[in-house]
Amino acid sequence: MSNHEIKDRFRGFLPVVIDVETAGFNQKTDALLEMAASILRVDENGDLYIYETLEFLIKPFEGANLEKAALDFTGIDPFAPDRQDMPEGEALTQMFAKVRKELKSVGCKRAILVGHNAAFDHGFLNAAIERADIKRNPFHPFSSFDTASLAGLVFGQTVLAKACEAASIPFSNTEAHSAKYDTEKTAELFCEIVNKWKRLGGWPLIENEVEEEDDMAAIFHSGK
Repeated sequence: MSNHEIKDRFRGFLPVVIDVETAGFNQKTDALLEMAASILRVDENGDLYIYETLEFLIKPFEGANLEKAALDFTGIDPFAPDRQDMPEGEALTQMFAKVRKELKSVGCKRAILVGHNAAFDHGFLNAAIERADIKRNPFHPFSSFDTASLAGLVFGQTVLAKACEAASIPFSNTEAHSAKYDTEKTAELFCEIVNKWKRLGGWPLIENEVEEEDDMAAIFHSGK
């Protein structure tokens, strides 16, 4: 990874960590209530870190289903008088503008979603994009990095709180289930996994690939 550029680390993709809080499990019918995004960068040592976190409180879309059990679980009151929320289309427009600006700044071609059980967040994100009729989506439509799977591999834990504990990342169960908090903890976990892999010698691959090519060339020319 020459010059430690993030565009070289993930094949031109920019990892953006996303968490959503919802009023149920059905992405088509249940309301999207909160969304947060952590934009990641690489420092001068080649380590991944959180550059910026965006947070959006979202008005339930017209006709959205609100499951009481989901609201009780998250503690979100979508009709609280002091809740400074916005329509989901406006939230997406603001977030995508920030992501596109970052893509241009770091030379990446597209964003890729990072999430804990990423299919859930990706599904709600894509459903909101469809409802808002947004045509220019900076995210890959189906590829993602799932920290539940990665943490299971690296730390033997798939629950976010337990994976953070195994990674020595502080985690508060009382602050959990807000999109901003969960996004930042997921981002910390993803950064630790990627950075740990680098510390263990798993990255960069380029030097190893060059050595292997040289070895193969030597074998070929020796006639063996």
